[in-house]
Amino acid sequence: MNAWQERFAAREMTPSRAVEAVRSGERVFVGSGCAQPCALVAALSERGPQLRDVELVHLLTFGPAQYTAEELQPSFRHNAWFIGGNVRKAVNEGRADYTPIFLSEIPELMISGQRRVDVAMVVLSPPDRHGFCSMGIHVDVQAAAIESARTVVAEVNPRMPRTLGDTLVHVDRIDAWTHSDAPLLEMEISEPDETAIRIGGHVARLIPNEACLQLGIGNIPNAILRYLSDKRDLGIHTEMFADGLIPLLENGNITNRKKKILPRKTVASFCMGSRRLYDFVDDNPSISFHPSDFVNDPRIISQNDQVVAVNSALQVDLTGQVASDSVGYRFYSGIGGQVDFIRGAAMSRGGKPIIAIPSTAKNGTVSRIVASLSEGSGVVTSRGDVHYVVTEFGVAYLHGKTIRERALALINIAHPNFREELLATMRERQYVGQDEPILKQRLDRYPHNLVHWKDFKGKRLQVRPLQASDERTLQEFFYSHRPETVYNRYFNVKTTMGHREAAELCAINYETRMALGAFEPRGRGERLLAVARYNYNPRTNFAETAVVVHEDFRRFGLATYLLQKLEEHAKERGIQGFESEILPNNRGMRELHRRLGHDVSYSEEDQVYKVRVRFQPPASERPPHRMSGSSTPALDKPA
Repeated sequence: MNAWQERFAAREMTPSRAVEAVRSGERVFVGSGCAQPCALVAALSERGPQLRDVELVHLLTFGPAQYTAEELQPSFRHNAWFIGGNVRKAVNEGRADYTPIFLSEIPELMISGQRRVDVAMVVLSPPDRHGFCSMGIHVDVQAAAIESARTVVAEVNPRMPRTLGDTLVHVDRIDAWTHSDAPLLEMEISEPDETAIRIGGHVARLIPNEACLQLGIGNIPNAILRYLSDKRDLGIHTEMFADGLIPLLENGNITNRKKKILPRKTVASFCMGSRRLYDFVDDNPSISFHPSDFVNDPRIISQNDQVVAVNSALQVDLTGQVASDSVGYRFYSGIGGQVDFIRGAAMSRGGKPIIAIPSTAKNGTVSRIVASLSEGSGVVTSRGDVHYVVTEFGVAYLHGKTIRERALALINIAHPNFREELLATMRERQYVGQDEPILKQRLDRYPHNLVHWKDFKGKRLQVRPLQASDERTLQEFFYSHRPETVYNRYFNVKTTMGHREAAELCAINYETRMALGAFEPRGRGERLLAVARYNYNPRTNFAETAVVVHEDFRRFGLATYLLQKLEEHAKERGIQGFESEILPNNRGMRELHRRLGHDVSYSEEDQVYKVRVRFQPPASERPPHRMSGSSTPALDKPA
């Protein structure tokens, strides 16, 4: 037997004997997540009557938290750095504390002595032939606790994976240990519901090839991973390594080749999930576990290119403030690594910080997009840090946007049942003028089913109905045109498109007025390349149409496609046909309509070409149309 083996063997003891290292008035660190030392926690709790004023600190844990029992209040007080379900009741009843802090900064709390740890209780793998144990599935803040604690007490469990990276602890650092063969705690992996799947699809479209990902816990990250099977050379630099990453690693979607920090390595600080996950990371040289003050350091994160960080929230208000750790005065979870990765991704070249949330809570009765955060709710991520917010209804990009633009973008991705109420709040707070065109828009009727992506000669564009938040984008589209394009569209010399006009053109009701645009992603924004619209005339049951395509993107099939989609939408509403007028010099538009089989004739009286296409039988042969509006809308000039 080697000398270290003799020293190690001499320190083995029962759990009850091992926890005798804890004295009254001391601070005890408890191992994280699924690596909670359950036998040691139970033994310490049983010893409670012999102790007074012991503080227990830890992140989220999944095992029992007997020390929070009311009868043990004189003995123990928990201080949560991240609140889990096992301690939430105690925190909100005032029997336990909560410390809001960035995950990246917790190690320094212990190392600096600000929150000195007297005893660290952890789970480790058995030592290798050199006397080194591994912290296994949880390195996070545990590494700092082991480094700085006066006494380290360990459960040594052969079921703990031997993970690689900065995970090793020599047996000489262990003051007392007990053998355990208990199965490691596992985190239940639930199937994503329909809402999570829709959110996952929206987020996945924001993830380019060669992106470096950080994903959190829950259904939404699991749903996102399902959409990434067509991506190439993805990298991983994340707090949490989850089951959903395994197929992407096995299928070669994740290679980590393009990362700047630890290339060819999947970087994480902990993993929680199934036994399959634990077996996968065991002795896996492609996965490198490191402490939170490295993994979560925004300066480290930002050195990777195209960092896409996805985090969750409880509420987002109309200005973009994010509440994640509390609902009102009730604390729920913690700051965790959200701000670390939001800021790291924002500083990354091509990075995308994303807040992904369902639009509602409590079975659809409560909106998560709110006029104001609930009274008492803390702002975890400030409105200045927020870039993307994603719900099942789409993506809102907020960074660099005005309060009015932010509010409109967020209302557009709120649940339809709450949009009019949120819009009314905008008016009350004068985020918009009292007579703004947006106030006429039926936001609850936005046809999300028409939002899709399509390739046009190799250029992938998003096709979707216009919405109020597109006002500035439409103005930029107008000012990008040549004079002849503007003249052909508006039938006169026009040099400006002011706020009210642009707002009116975007504030459509999706029934009597409809507009479809083709949008090209541009960095973190987008630009409009083509618009096709119709205005319904109830006197004729026809709709007047207009279509404009940017000069650089003609002959891409954009006009044809948008008109076809408009026709499908109009037919569903019982509209009988389309009509429009074309100036004589607009040869391209005349040829387009003729190719589509539309009737094009010249009017000597009006000196324009008139287009008329009937795509429904005469009114006497068809059921009544399904329009909900009864008044005649103001019609745009056709082109």
